[in-house]
Amino acid sequence: MANEEHPFAAYVRILARGKTKSRPFTEEEAEAAMGMILAGDVRPEQLGAFLMLLRFKEETPEEIAGFVRAARAAIKTPDNMPKVDLDWSSYAGKRRQLPWFLLSVLLLSQNGIRILMHGTEGHTPGRVYTRDVLDALDLPVTSSLADAASAIETSNFAYLPLEAISPQLKKIIDLKSVLGLRSPVHTIARLLNPFNAPCVLQGIFHRGFMETHQRAAQLLGQPHMAVFRGDGGEIECRPNKPTDVWTVHDGQLGASTWPALLGESRQPLDEDMNVTRLIDVWRGTDNDDYARAAIIGTAAIALETLGRVTQADDAIKEAQSMWHERDTSRLGKAA
Repeated sequence: MANEEHPFAAYVRILARGKTKSRPFTEEEAEAAMGMILAGDVRPEQLGAFLMLLRFKEETPEEIAGFVRAARAAIKTPDNMPKVDLDWSSYAGKRRQLPWFLLSVLLLSQNGIRILMHGTEGHTPGRVYTRDVLDALDLPVTSSLADAASAIETSNFAYLPLEAISPQLKKIIDLKSVLGLRSPVHTIARLLNPFNAPCVLQGIFHRGFMETHQRAAQLLGQPHMAVFRGDGGEIECRPNKPTDVWTVHDGQLGASTWPALLGESRQPLDEDMNVTRLIDVWRGTDNDDYARAAIIGTAAIALETLGRVTQADDAIKEAQSMWHERDTSRLGKAA
């Protein structure tokens, strides 16, 4: 029938019936809607309307949890699933400071912590993205979940582009240049955790999304998770400011404030963004106080989330010890 309603129209209607009749999706509705999207069962105009209506009203934790469940169900995980300690997402890019968090990751991996990092790049001009600098650090970029599993086994770390996990989600993220705004997929992708790591770190830019990430992780049954307002939206503490960290540990919500490691001051602006400085700082030939504090502070939050320590002060001391004892001759390799 020419006038028969498209099955996805019901989901657009839920969001678009006006101020009094519109409502958020239930977790089950969100999962069903995203399942249709990822299966290619929606028209382009429906997808655009759906994404922008969600963007306008902002996603609820229940919606994000439902979307993530659908996205995870569509991921084809390899038979050789590795043991991963920490899932680390990188979707924002950096514009004021280099991605010092990559040296935090290297530091943790040299100390036996197995990390999967996943992300994407290029959606916002003028930013330095993780994938752009990995070759300089000799950190592996993999092309499939199976390759990522192998890399983690040999070096405790792998970076996996979003398109290798979910080509459909990557295409939706790339619609930012068409729609002019980010979509909920930026939040969904951060929570994918494709290797089911017990610990997840999240970095956000807008404070209002702290609770969304925290509650969504709780709804998803994530054992351990921490989210904080990171530099540029990446998982990197700003050492010149106190850092509010919201957590989930075994279903319990929590929050704490980590101290500024440099004292409160204005964040310096790196106008050159020369990625070779990451190697210089790692080797100790560039003694950048801001960079070192960002690396140690970020690693400390990871250590507390992993349960290696229980207090912020102890986590910072442990991260400092790791930094002083790091193997500067090997970049991107397990120590």
